[in-house]
Amino acid sequence: MTGCGFFDEPEQPVFAPGIAGEAETDGLVVGHRLMAAGEYELALRAYTRAAARDGLNVDTLSALGSANLRLGRLGQAEDLLRRAAEDAPDFPPAWNNLGVLLMEQGKFAEAAEVFRRAFATDNGNSDAIRQNLALALAKRDGAIYADSQQNQFQLVVRDDGVTVEPL
Repeated sequence: MTGCGFFDEPEQPVFAPGIAGEAETDGLVVGHRLMAAGEYELALRAYTRAAARDGLNVDTLSALGSANLRLGRLGQAEDLLRRAAEDAPDFPPAWNNLGVLLMEQGKFAEAAEVFRRAFATDNGNSDAIRQNLALALAKRDGAIYADSQQNQFQLVVRDDGVTVEPL
């Protein structure tokens, strides 16, 4: 009886599970999936765990900024996204997501320039960034859209070095 201190089979190894609550999965991957599912608060927690494990690199800064943007925390989101764009000026998702934030704030001219930077950095490969740029230019120039087209800006993420279509 093992529970009473007796061990019937000395050759049988004892099983010791890992630390409870510790996951082997990548917090960024989990966060991206939660963002796609509309679970922004849970995504923010996953991104925070990733930042604690990996540090505040461009991926975690951009992800944290995007989650805060979706939660309506525009000040926090702006700080994080600007830092990500400054730390890695060749990272299209940070520029794109900063542009989305600027559109939310009504800063259409700056947003258009930021989307232009994202588009150039991505070599024009992302349809989402291209659409965001077109919408920002139209807003900046005063074009009128139907209500259904007002807020169709899309956040994007990077997966293994490739810009992935929207969150």
